[in-house]
Amino acid sequence: MSASKVLVACWLGLAVLSISTVVLGNAGATLALAGGVLLAAFGKAWLITDGFMELRHAPWPWRLLLLGWPLVIAVGVLLTLL
Repeated sequence: MSASKVLVACWLGLAVLSISTVVLGNAGATLALAGGVLLAAFGKAWLITDGFMELRHAPWPWRLLLLGWPLVIAVGVLLTLL
């Protein structure tokens, strides 16, 4: 796939995930919905890391660092909600 098609697909994915976080956030205040919002946020971090920053072929330590941090934050938020 060409670079422009990848960027358009990433942009569309980010738009869908952003809309889903708003919809889930307005649906209520349950732990399942909060988990859905955090899962969508992690998906956005993955799209930004692999799509826009083009780190798909980067060494694993870089990818682990950039994808591990949003995961740590999401787990921390979930633990706080418990």
